[in-house]
Amino acid sequence: MTIWAVLPVKEMVGAKERLSPLLSPEERVALMRVMVGEVLAALSAARGLARIAVVTLDPWATAAAQAAGARVITAGAREGHTGSVTTAARLLEAEGASGILTMPGDIPAVTAAEVEALLTGHGAAPAFSIAPSHDAGGSNGVLLSPAAAVPLRFGEDSFFPHLAAARAEGITPRVVELPGAAMDIDHPEDLERFAALPLAQGTRTLGWLREAGVLDRLAVRGRR
Repeated sequence: MTIWAVLPVKEMVGAKERLSPLLSPEERVALMRVMVGEVLAALSAARGLARIAVVTLDPWATAAAQAAGARVITAGAREGHTGSVTTAARLLEAEGASGILTMPGDIPAVTAAEVEALLTGHGAAPAFSIAPSHDAGGSNGVLLSPAAAVPLRFGEDSFFPHLAAARAEGITPRVVELPGAAMDIDHPEDLERFAALPLAQGTRTLGWLREAGVLDRLAVRGRR
Protein backbone atom coordinates (compact mmCIF):
# COMPACT_ATOMS: atom_id res chain seq x y z
CA MET A 1 0.00 0.00 0.00
CA THR A 2 1.03 3.59 -0.62
CA ILE A 3 0.12 5.35 2.63
CA TRP A 4 0.81 9.05 2.97
CA ALA A 5 0.96 10.79 6.34
CA VAL A 6 -1.04 14.02 6.46
CA LEU A 7 -0.11 16.56 9.14
CA PRO A 8 -2.35 19.65 9.24
CA VAL A 9 -0.75 22.74 10.79
CA LYS A 10 -2.74 25.94 10.95
CA GLU A 11 -1.08 29.34 11.10
CA MET A 12 0.37 29.62 14.58
CA VAL A 13 -0.46 33.20 15.52
CA GLY A 14 -3.07 32.86 18.25
CA ALA A 15 -2.45 29.12 18.64
CA LYS A 16 -3.60 27.20 21.72
CA GLU A 17 -5.68 29.98 23.24
CA ARG A 18 -6.97 27.62 25.93
CA LEU A 19 -3.45 27.63 27.37
CA SER A 20 -3.55 31.42 27.79
CA PRO A 21 -4.07 31.25 31.58
CA LEU A 22 -0.59 29.75 31.77
CA LEU A 23 1.33 30.76 28.63
CA SER A 24 1.85 34.06 26.82
CA PRO A 25 1.01 34.31 23.08
CA GLU A 26 4.71 34.05 22.24
CA GLU A 27 5.12 30.98 24.45
CA ARG A 28 2.11 29.29 22.87
CA VAL A 29 3.64 29.73 19.42
CA ALA A 30 6.99 28.43 20.68
CA LEU A 31 5.30 25.40 22.27
CA MET A 32 3.35 24.66 19.11
CA ARG A 33 6.53 24.73 17.05
CA VAL A 34 8.27 22.28 19.36
CA MET A 35 5.27 19.94 19.34
CA VAL A 36 4.87 19.99 15.56
CA GLY A 37 8.58 19.29 15.22
CA GLU A 38 8.26 16.21 17.41
CA VAL A 39 5.27 14.83 15.48
CA LEU A 40 7.05 15.46 12.20
CA ALA A 41 10.14 13.65 13.52
CA ALA A 42 8.07 10.63 14.62
CA LEU A 43 6.37 10.39 11.23
CA SER A 44 9.70 10.78 9.43
CA ALA A 45 11.27 7.95 11.43
CA ALA A 46 8.34 5.54 11.06
CA ARG A 47 8.61 2.68 8.60
CA GLY A 48 5.74 1.96 6.25
CA LEU A 49 4.83 5.45 5.08
CA ALA A 50 5.30 6.51 1.47
CA ARG A 51 5.79 10.20 2.28
CA ILE A 52 4.58 12.98 4.54
CA ALA A 53 2.39 15.88 3.46
CA VAL A 54 2.11 18.94 5.70
CA VAL A 55 -1.01 21.00 5.01
CA THR A 56 -0.16 24.54 6.00
CA LEU A 57 0.29 28.18 5.12
CA ASP A 58 2.39 28.86 8.21
CA PRO A 59 5.92 30.01 7.22
CA TRP A 60 7.66 28.17 10.07
CA ALA A 61 5.77 24.92 9.43
CA THR A 62 6.49 25.21 5.71
CA ALA A 63 10.22 25.53 6.36
CA ALA A 64 10.17 22.66 8.88
CA ALA A 65 8.32 20.42 6.44
CA GLN A 66 10.74 21.17 3.64
CA ALA A 67 13.74 20.54 5.91
CA ALA A 68 12.26 17.14 6.77
CA GLY A 69 11.73 16.28 3.11
CA ALA A 70 7.95 16.49 3.43
CA ARG A 71 5.61 17.80 0.78
CA VAL A 72 3.79 21.05 1.52
CA ILE A 73 0.14 21.30 0.50
CA THR A 74 -1.49 24.72 0.77
CA ALA A 75 -4.92 23.81 -0.62
CA GLY A 76 -7.48 23.67 2.17
CA ALA A 77 -5.03 24.91 4.79
CA ARG A 78 -7.48 27.55 6.06
CA GLU A 79 -10.49 25.23 6.04
CA GLY A 80 -9.96 23.92 9.57
CA HIS A 81 -8.65 20.54 10.65
CA THR A 82 -11.35 18.56 8.86
CA GLY A 83 -11.22 20.62 5.68
CA SER A 84 -7.45 20.53 5.38
CA VAL A 85 -7.21 16.75 5.86
CA THR A 86 -10.14 16.05 3.54
CA THR A 87 -8.68 18.25 0.80
CA ALA A 88 -5.30 16.55 1.09
CA ALA A 89 -6.91 13.09 1.09
CA ARG A 90 -8.77 13.80 -2.13
CA LEU A 91 -5.66 15.25 -3.77
CA LEU A 92 -3.44 12.34 -2.78
CA GLU A 93 -6.03 9.76 -3.74
CA ALA A 94 -6.33 11.35 -7.19
CA GLU A 95 -2.54 11.04 -7.50
CA GLY A 96 -2.60 7.33 -6.71
CA ALA A 97 -2.19 7.08 -2.93
CA SER A 98 -3.92 4.01 -1.53
CA GLY A 99 -4.60 5.62 1.85
CA ILE A 100 -3.67 8.27 4.39
CA LEU A 101 -2.65 8.40 8.03
CA THR A 102 -3.40 11.71 9.69
CA MET A 103 -2.29 12.93 13.11
CA PRO A 104 -2.51 16.36 14.75
CA GLY A 105 0.51 18.49 15.59
CA ASP A 106 -0.14 18.67 19.33
CA ILE A 107 0.76 15.09 20.36
CA PRO A 108 4.48 15.50 21.15
CA ALA A 109 4.83 12.16 22.98
CA VAL A 110 3.97 10.16 19.86
CA THR A 111 6.75 7.85 18.71
CA ALA A 112 7.73 6.23 15.44
CA ALA A 113 6.91 2.86 17.04
CA GLU A 114 3.36 4.03 17.72
CA VAL A 115 2.96 5.19 14.12
CA GLU A 116 4.16 1.78 12.97
CA ALA A 117 1.75 0.05 15.39
CA LEU A 118 -1.13 1.90 13.76
CA LEU A 119 0.07 0.90 10.30
CA THR A 120 0.65 -2.73 11.29
CA GLY A 121 -2.54 -4.73 11.22
CA HIS A 122 -4.44 -2.24 9.10
CA GLY A 123 -6.65 -4.42 6.94
CA ALA A 124 -7.18 -4.57 3.22
CA ALA A 125 -9.17 -1.72 1.74
CA PRO A 126 -11.68 -0.55 2.57
CA ALA A 127 -10.28 -0.23 6.09
CA PHE A 128 -10.32 2.26 8.94
CA SER A 129 -7.99 2.34 11.97
CA ILE A 130 -8.17 4.96 14.71
CA ALA A 131 -6.21 5.94 17.83
CA PRO A 132 -8.31 7.86 20.39
CA SER A 133 -7.23 10.72 22.61
CA HIS A 134 -6.62 10.09 26.31
CA ASP A 135 -10.20 11.08 27.17
CA ALA A 136 -11.69 9.01 24.31
CA GLY A 137 -13.11 12.20 22.86
CA GLY A 138 -10.73 13.12 20.05
CA SER A 139 -9.22 11.20 17.15
CA ASN A 140 -5.43 11.46 17.42
CA GLY A 141 -4.54 9.02 14.67
CA VAL A 142 -6.77 8.11 11.74
CA LEU A 143 -5.66 5.67 9.06
CA LEU A 144 -7.99 4.99 6.18
CA SER A 145 -7.81 3.29 2.84
CA PRO A 146 -8.89 4.37 0.35
CA ALA A 147 -7.93 7.88 1.42
CA ALA A 148 -11.52 9.10 1.27
CA ALA A 149 -13.15 5.86 2.49
CA VAL A 150 -14.86 7.52 5.47
CA PRO A 151 -16.09 11.11 5.86
CA LEU A 152 -13.99 12.80 8.55
CA ARG A 153 -15.10 15.27 11.20
CA PHE A 154 -12.45 16.27 13.69
CA GLY A 155 -13.00 17.97 17.03
CA GLU A 156 -12.98 17.26 20.75
CA ASP A 157 -15.81 14.74 20.41
CA SER A 158 -14.89 13.12 17.12
CA PHE A 159 -13.87 9.61 18.20
CA PHE A 160 -17.28 7.97 18.50
CA PRO A 161 -18.71 9.83 15.47
CA HIS A 162 -15.75 8.52 13.45
CA LEU A 163 -16.51 4.97 14.58
CA ALA A 164 -20.12 5.45 13.53
CA ALA A 165 -19.09 6.96 10.19
CA ALA A 166 -16.88 3.96 9.41
CA ARG A 167 -19.66 1.52 10.25
CA ALA A 168 -22.05 3.51 8.08
CA GLU A 169 -19.69 2.82 5.18
CA GLY A 170 -19.76 -0.90 5.95
CA ILE A 171 -16.30 -0.86 7.56
CA THR A 172 -15.56 -2.35 10.99
CA PRO A 173 -13.26 0.20 12.66
CA ARG A 174 -10.02 -0.96 14.27
CA VAL A 175 -9.20 0.86 17.51
CA VAL A 176 -5.54 1.10 18.53
CA GLU A 177 -4.62 2.49 21.95
CA LEU A 178 -1.41 4.54 21.74
CA PRO A 179 -0.45 6.25 25.03
CA GLY A 180 1.91 8.77 23.45
CA ALA A 181 -0.38 9.74 20.61
CA ALA A 182 -3.32 9.87 23.02
CA MET A 183 -1.80 12.78 24.96
CA ASP A 184 -2.85 15.87 23.05
CA ILE A 185 -2.20 19.23 24.67
CA ASP A 186 -5.06 21.74 24.71
CA HIS A 187 -5.62 22.73 28.35
CA PRO A 188 -3.32 23.50 31.30
CA GLU A 189 -4.37 20.19 32.86
CA ASP A 190 -3.06 18.41 29.76
CA LEU A 191 0.40 19.83 30.43
CA GLU A 192 0.34 18.22 33.87
CA ARG A 193 -0.70 14.87 32.39
CA PHE A 194 1.96 15.17 29.71
CA ALA A 195 4.71 15.91 32.23
CA ALA A 196 3.77 12.76 34.16
CA LEU A 197 3.66 10.53 31.09
CA PRO A 198 6.58 8.06 30.85
CA LEU A 199 6.79 8.54 27.06
CA ALA A 200 7.15 12.30 27.55
CA GLN A 201 10.42 11.94 29.43
CA GLY A 202 13.30 13.01 27.21
CA THR A 203 11.09 14.82 24.69
CA ARG A 204 12.07 18.27 23.49
CA THR A 205 8.61 19.46 24.52
CA LEU A 206 9.14 18.52 28.15
CA GLY A 207 12.57 20.13 28.02
CA TRP A 208 11.05 23.33 26.67
CA LEU A 209 8.34 23.35 29.35
CA ARG A 210 11.01 22.99 32.00
CA GLU A 211 13.32 25.66 30.56
CA ALA A 212 10.46 28.13 30.02
CA GLY A 213 9.39 27.77 33.65
CA VAL A 214 6.02 26.33 32.73
CA LEU A 215 6.44 23.31 35.02
CA ASP A 216 7.14 25.68 37.92
CA ARG A 217 3.97 27.61 37.10
CA LEU A 218 2.02 24.37 37.05
CA ALA A 219 3.37 23.48 40.49
CA VAL A 220 2.36 26.88 41.91
CA ARG A 221 -1.06 26.55 40.26
CA GLY A 222 -1.52 23.13 41.84
CA ARG A 223 -0.82 24.48 45.34
CA ARG A 224 -3.53 27.12 45.14
